[in-house]
Amino acid sequence: MEQFGINQNINFARTDRVSPEPFGGQPWLVEERDACGVGFIAHQDNEPSHDIVVKALCSLSCLEHRGGCSADYDSGDGSGVMSAIPWEIIHKWLGEESIAIPAPEKTGVGMVFLAPEENAATQVREITERVLEREGLTVLGWRPVPVRPEVLGPQARAVQPRIEQLVVTSETLVGDALDRQLYLARRAIGKELETTTSMSWGDHLYICSFSCRTIVYKAMVRASILGEFYQDLTDPEYVSAFALYHRRFSTNTMPKWPLAQPMRLLGHNGEINTLLGNINWMKARQAEFSHPNWGDRIEQLKPCVDANISDSANLDNSFELLVRTGRSTLESLMLLVPEAYQHQPELQDDPEVVDFYEYYSGIQEPWDGPALLAFSDGKTVGAGLDRNGLRPARYVLTRDRLVIVASEAGVVDLEPGNILEKGRLGPGQMLAVDLENHQVLKNWDIKRKIARSHPYGEWVAARPTLGAAPTNGSVPPSDAPDPQTLVQQQTAFGYTKEDVEMIIVPMAQQAKEPTYCMGDDIPLAVLSDKPRLLYDYFKQRFAQVTNPAIDPLREGLVMSLSMALGTRGNLLDDAPGPDRLLKVETPVLTESELVSIGKSGLKVTTLSTLFDIAAGPDGLKAAVENLCQEAMSAVEEGAEILVLSDRDGTRDDRAYIPPMLAVGAVHHDLIERGLRMRASLVVDTAQCWSTHHYACLLGYGASAVCPYLTWTTLRGWWHDPKTQKMMESGKIEKMSLAEAMANYRKATNGGLLKILSKMGISRLSSYQGAQIFEAIGIGGDLLELGMTGTASRIGGLSVAELAREVFTFHQRAFPNAAKLEHFGFIQYRKGGEYHGNNPELTKVLHKAVREGTYDHYQAYQDYLGNRPVAALRDLLDFQSDRESIEIDEVESTEEIVKRFCTGGMSLGALSPEAHETLAIAMNRLGGKSNSGEGGED
Repeated sequence: MEQFGINQNINFARTDRVSPEPFGGQPWLVEERDACGVGFIAHQDNEPSHDIVVKALCSLSCLEHRGGCSADYDSGDGSGVMSAIPWEIIHKWLGEESIAIPAPEKTGVGMVFLAPEENAATQVREITERVLEREGLTVLGWRPVPVRPEVLGPQARAVQPRIEQLVVTSETLVGDALDRQLYLARRAIGKELETTTSMSWGDHLYICSFSCRTIVYKAMVRASILGEFYQDLTDPEYVSAFALYHRRFSTNTMPKWPLAQPMRLLGHNGEINTLLGNINWMKARQAEFSHPNWGDRIEQLKPCVDANISDSANLDNSFELLVRTGRSTLESLMLLVPEAYQHQPELQDDPEVVDFYEYYSGIQEPWDGPALLAFSDGKTVGAGLDRNGLRPARYVLTRDRLVIVASEAGVVDLEPGNILEKGRLGPGQMLAVDLENHQVLKNWDIKRKIARSHPYGEWVAARPTLGAAPTNGSVPPSDAPDPQTLVQQQTAFGYTKEDVEMIIVPMAQQAKEPTYCMGDDIPLAVLSDKPRLLYDYFKQRFAQVTNPAIDPLREGLVMSLSMALGTRGNLLDDAPGPDRLLKVETPVLTESELVSIGKSGLKVTTLSTLFDIAAGPDGLKAAVENLCQEAMSAVEEGAEILVLSDRDGTRDDRAYIPPMLAVGAVHHDLIERGLRMRASLVVDTAQCWSTHHYACLLGYGASAVCPYLTWTTLRGWWHDPKTQKMMESGKIEKMSLAEAMANYRKATNGGLLKILSKMGISRLSSYQGAQIFEAIGIGGDLLELGMTGTASRIGGLSVAELAREVFTFHQRAFPNAAKLEHFGFIQYRKGGEYHGNNPELTKVLHKAVREGTYDHYQAYQDYLGNRPVAALRDLLDFQSDRESIEIDEVESTEEIVKRFCTGGMSLGALSPEAHETLAIAMNRLGGKSNSGEGGED
């Protein structure tokens, strides 16, 4: 393995996943996590010079030590430079080709990656020229870009595209209008390519940039040789007033030439942890897109996101759509990556900025994650940080009018006497240079100007509000429920004694989630012989890159559980006006609040999720399809909030659609029909009591949840004479029923914040609909019915089998249920669910250790070998086609551990103590350690 660089900080990519197409990913790529770098250099007075480009290349070279490198030690993950178009070079080539030189403001230049094969490249050129002619643009020619392939690493060279510059002109369009037409043309070329040929965008054609102002030179190279590869960059005639540079490190995609950065408008250092949700919601939002600048061409711009490309590319696509539609780059970044505005002291004197963020919080969820974003459209160049400020961004202003922003300090050598101002951007802050008006734009100046462009405060004030709780019988009673009816309801919806006594009641008593020992040692739901809820088949994913998970206590100021209910407006409308969105501070609704929503002025339609048991297991699928049809009809008739309710579901002849399936199916069906943004989904259900349940419902599309049976359970517990007696005796803290219910909601909110933080997500609105779960043991028909897009690497539970699980709970409840069952899912119970750590195993293990004989150890091994199947690995066994080797042919432990290596992790993902302990351990073993960023002493 040493030949692949095992002594470095690596993450090997499997060779069987490498794309065989042009510009494809590379085998055995060595990755050093968190190793991107980005920045820009600009002259405030918009004075072009070659020195700025040289400084950008030098800055890239300074980032080289951080970036990953392929196993050939030469092929990088990607680096690039965005600048103003070098008109001297373009005009010189046009003159050499005897082509009339048009005015620069009427000329567009595209940086194009073509298929390496001449026949394919010729076909692509023909398609491109045909589409451009249709779009009213005149092709002047294709300029071969001077490159030196010999400086590439072997793997990058093997998939190097042809690189040419496409020069076009327009007789009538200039500036923004020309850039908009070039954007449309690029989209049209991609669609033409994929509909008329067997070739594909990104594999046989990729347009890195196509603009009348900016151009992107990028490649799958190490940063230090970008200027050697592209000879233009070292040509003294290459002049620009700004240069935006980026050194990429691949974290969520394999390296490819098109995925090198900068993208067309953005350079992105970081990760978008909310990517799945952002992609889902942008797809849903597309149905509402309209703008006078696009007219009937709007369909040409769809889809604007693609799950198969990187997070940076998707963010750039969304950013570009807003900019080309007519918003400024500064407003677009504020909209997509908003700061934490709700609790920020600095914004107390700027209510209009708060109003801007508040208005758009209901229309566009944040693209959330640790990020430094550098951007330019040729008119403005700037940079901004995410709401947490988890990426560094240093800036310097010089007396000779240079503005430098970089993820690294000292990337440009400056005389101390030339420095006018220096500092670093804070969380959510921006800095930009207006190249047209020769101004440096600082954070608050930018935001105040944008926020004052429309009366956002008036629009926010015009939104409906959640009124006071209604009275006179329209709220649920506070008296004790009938115990027998309560147990019957609980049994029908899958409650167990543990759920009530170890989850719901402790949350009401302590206002926080109950704490157990680490680990879950019961069988996976798909392997259990006990009836399980649909939620149990889904495991929460978590951030697996080096950005640390958020601490929801420490970072409480930037986190939010507020949600907006109602119809979302058209994101492309840059002067939208008042809307009809109802804000709730928490997704956990009381029954009184649910009733109040119906009286808020928004049109609320309640849909039942019940179905007849007589329909049998096949009836569940039909019931889901019927629910989707009813939801579609309700939205078309003007419903702004759909309440999916299983109330009165405990009748002996009716069962219920599991709420997770109901909300997921309606959510995806409305997306497919282009109706999703017109209504919010609220789940009114008995089957929700743990934070995992809430996370599943919200993650699959719900905006809020009313757990009515949980509230009834708490009323039953509080009114129980045993509870009152314990309060009187001081065994438990004395509290009112209202306090107990408030404690439960507080505990649930805290649990949801904890779940968000594991993904590095700050706002629940970004988590909603993101489906950040892995299904373990769910069949394809069930995923297709209600969980489209969820990963399930093994098959399992079908729709009919899920119906039988529901019927099992129902049969236990009817005709009567004396008490809640205790299945031992949390604590070991004889006759209950199997636990990997159980008394019998402990006895055998203790005896083997205490006696120290082989017979006792064999008894322990036999016990392990004969235990019930609990995990997927229990279904596997070794099956070899070769003889075992002799033990003396195996290296010693001391030699093997010398090849151990600890990965590089950022300070925060690991503590300094953990970094030091790992370094000590590797030193003692003779292995290798990596301190990561900030972990070194």
